[in-house]
Amino acid sequence: MGTSITFKRPDGKDASGYLANAARGNAPGVVVIQEWWGLQDQIKGLCDRFAVAGFDALAPDLYKGTVVPYHDTDAAGREMNSLDFMDATTQTVRGAAQYLSRNGAKVGLTGFCLGGAVTIIGATKIPELAAGVVFYGIPPEQAAKPADVKIPLQAHFANKDDWCTPEVVNAFEQGMKAAGKSLELFRYDAEHAFVNEQRQSVHDRQAAELAWGRATAFFAKHLG
Repeated sequence: MGTSITFKRPDGKDASGYLANAARGNAPGVVVIQEWWGLQDQIKGLCDRFAVAGFDALAPDLYKGTVVPYHDTDAAGREMNSLDFMDATTQTVRGAAQYLSRNGAKVGLTGFCLGGAVTIIGATKIPELAAGVVFYGIPPEQAAKPADVKIPLQAHFANKDDWCTPEVVNAFEQGMKAAGKSLELFRYDAEHAFVNEQRQSVHDRQAAELAWGRATAFFAKHLG
């Protein structure tokens, strides 16, 4: 349904990604950020679903062509740990947001796992954004403080998550409340990466569909 494109970062360098356009011409935009596996077909599929839901969706390729097989957590960890999160967010992700906003459209940001952390960083660093939806990822506070979040956020977390643990989620929620920031936070009795239907060991269809409905409604409300 979508297509691979090249777009410009603010620093003038080229970046690539997967773009799926909504049927209507003046659709709002959503930037979709990958898990630590890279720009997997599952993320492209989510872009296609956003397009059907009425949004132009662009998933920038933060790993520049590298896609890690789902079973290889060591390789995924190496790729994630070698990623310059600030450059990825303020240049590649912002470039994607600028691409989607070029006709005056409002733009949101969403991401999963690694992409959830990038979404929160983006909420503090990317002026083109109007809203963000976070899926089971939180960056270290030195990367993005709740007090610096500039847009309304919705967030989805798993109670059985041993990476983005309930304790980490509670601290983030308290930080957002203390800073007086807009946050809708949902918890699911599921495991990390429960939205990813390509990973049957963790996928929870009921939780995934509930979260998807909430996310698209949130973007429709804030992006128009």
